[in-house]
Amino acid sequence: MENDYLTLKRPLASRPSGEWSDDDFDVLADGEVVGRIFKTGVFVAEPWMWTLDIGRFAHRSPTHGYAATRDSAMAAVAKSWQRE
Repeated sequence: MENDYLTLKRPLASRPSGEWSDDDFDVLADGEVVGRIFKTGVFVAEPWMWTLDIGRFAHRSPTHGYAATRDSAMAAVAKSWQRE
């Protein structure tokens, strides 16, 4: 599935605490933050969590989930993002 319209960016200004890890990314569409992908820090088979901005995109389903890799998390975001 193509997800060229979504990009990952380090969360420089979007985290109120100003802190983030190397495995923490904002997901952007047309330069606007629409979600987040991050490594949970828990050793599980699917350590990457992804989520859409639920406040703005609660009508899309699913709005969050877990994945084995960052790339598979990005694919899941793209799949959910395409649903209207």
